[in-house]
Amino acid sequence: METNLDHIHQQALDDLDGAASSPEIEEISIRYLGRKGILTQFLRNISKLPVEERPAAGKRANEIKTALEKALKAAAEKIASPEATRDAGIDVSLPGRVTAHGTLHPITQVNQEICDIFSSLGFDIGEGPEVESDWYNFEALNFPKDHPARDMQDTFFVSDDIVLRTHTSPLQIRTMEKQPPPVRIITPGKVYRCDSDLTHTPMFHQVEGLLVDKNISFGDLKGILTTFVHQMFDEQTSLRFRPSFFPFTEPSAEVDILCVICRGQGCRVCSHTGWLEILGSGMVHPALYENVGYEADRYTGFAFGMGVERIAMLKYGIDDIRRFFENDVRFLSQF
Repeated sequence: METNLDHIHQQALDDLDGAASSPEIEEISIRYLGRKGILTQFLRNISKLPVEERPAAGKRANEIKTALEKALKAAAEKIASPEATRDAGIDVSLPGRVTAHGTLHPITQVNQEICDIFSSLGFDIGEGPEVESDWYNFEALNFPKDHPARDMQDTFFVSDDIVLRTHTSPLQIRTMEKQPPPVRIITPGKVYRCDSDLTHTPMFHQVEGLLVDKNISFGDLKGILTTFVHQMFDEQTSLRFRPSFFPFTEPSAEVDILCVICRGQGCRVCSHTGWLEILGSGMVHPALYENVGYEADRYTGFAFGMGVERIAMLKYGIDDIRRFFENDVRFLSQF
């Protein structure tokens, strides 16, 4: 009996000497001391031994159990020690692996910044459908039937009277139909045009604005846009208004800013003019008021529109709009 116990003890110690990991030590512990372990079964069967052998067998079995518990604990501590970890080729003093954190897309960041600026100036934010009727996308905005923008080369037509919106201006008409003056909104969103090159993509983002109230002048438009440019870029960024034409505004103007690359000295980016076009604007055409039931002789207003990608390219000095949509992590992780 005692020889059998000593054999169990020695076998357990030999197994421990060969254990190289915590799971192996745990497996040895279960094999010998678990509910169905070898030593545990021996203790449960002591009652089957002759009466005179039971006390000595029980004492010896408990001594071996205690010794094995100590040996198992010591082996586990040795495996977990820094020395053992280093021997295994792991340096616990090294910093852990940093989990990469995602960020918002640069277009989303710029779009949010534009919205925040105009929100601080009292503008509400509106949203509308990306699939529009010809009436809201063209007719109500004073686009004549023969206007080039209606050409199949410029517009994605779903059917004869349904298009993918080419700008977010339709929401201005929808808002004025539902809301009497004063109106003060911006309309950010995706727009679609048949165009693709270094500075154009078939899908891009616009933010357009509308303010209609009594006694609104071109001076108010200049003040709002000057504030926007200074907050989006910096106080040293000058801007100028150039006469232009848009069917839905009269008078109309293109807005240029001092080149953010050369600061007006002339460079390749600004075609050596010192200026960069940034957005279009103007006073709302009276025809739009007639289409929504506003009194053109009582109310005036202004509208403006800008491409978010264009703003982002100028803000970050990017020369190819397609970089925004290539999903290159090396590029996107810079923002």
